[in-house]
Amino acid sequence: MYTYEVKIPKDRIAVIIGKKGQEKKLLEEKTGTKIKIDSKEGDVIVSSEDSLKAFLSKDIVKAIGRGFNPKITQNLLNENYNLEIIDIPSITGKSKEKQKRLKGRAIGKEGKAKKMVEQITGTDIVIYGKTISIIGEIEDTSLAKRAMIDILSGYPHGPIYKRLQQRKKERARKL
Repeated sequence: MYTYEVKIPKDRIAVIIGKKGQEKKLLEEKTGTKIKIDSKEGDVIVSSEDSLKAFLSKDIVKAIGRGFNPKITQNLLNENYNLEIIDIPSITGKSKEKQKRLKGRAIGKEGKAKKMVEQITGTDIVIYGKTISIIGEIEDTSLAKRAMIDILSGYPHGPIYKRLQQRKKERARKL
């Protein structure tokens, strides 16, 4: 039996459970896993006889915990998709003020920066708490992650978008 324990924010427990337990049940069916939830502690325990299924389910639970809609997390069942999580304080340092300011940079005015990176890379991005989480195809998530790290590091937005578009065009030519 393969088991993973995932700690998630208590306010995200209800999202994993869903109305009348529907989301949890659907996740268990699609992944072939058993999920136990401790609502008081925010612990979710995922177990399965199949190590890959348990691992996928753990990533889906982690993504929901990081703010994603459960429907988007279903993409992680596709082997070409993955979840990337950027820890904002690891880039910005411990200063709450700096974290807040740079988190605002990552979101952009009226969400523009986040939307641009999502559109160019074809990924889904959630900025929640002290993290930026990205779901998409493997190459796309690594492009989006690099772009978000560059934005957090203070690089100008324009050249970052331009570089993303160039990389996407290069990749399209290779296919």
